[in-house]
Amino acid sequence: MGVVFTSTIKVDDAGKWFIEIEDATDSDDIRKEVCFDLDEYETKIEEMGSDYGGHIDEVRWLKDENVPPFVVDEIRVKMAEQRAKIEEKLGEPITPVTDKKLT
Repeated sequence: MGVVFTSTIKVDDAGKWFIEIEDATDSDDIRKEVCFDLDEYETKIEEMGSDYGGHIDEVRWLKDENVPPFVVDEIRVKMAEQRAKIEEKLGEPITPVTDKKLT
């Protein structure tokens, strides 16, 4: 069975977003963490992944019904910025790239 985490974007009563990470790989020991920014998210998902040797097969993204589209857009932009910084530091892409030379 693969290691699959669920990340759910939520909004609190004050309108501030946060992300809840759930690891239900072991149904007898479901683990949840709450992150209030993407730096905290990165740290916690790495910590949770370390339980599996750093290997996470998939992160499923969800959002609560009350999350406005602009919040999802804000998180997407911030994640893209972080990905670009990581890729620049590593000197290679961290996400799969499709070969455009399909014959």
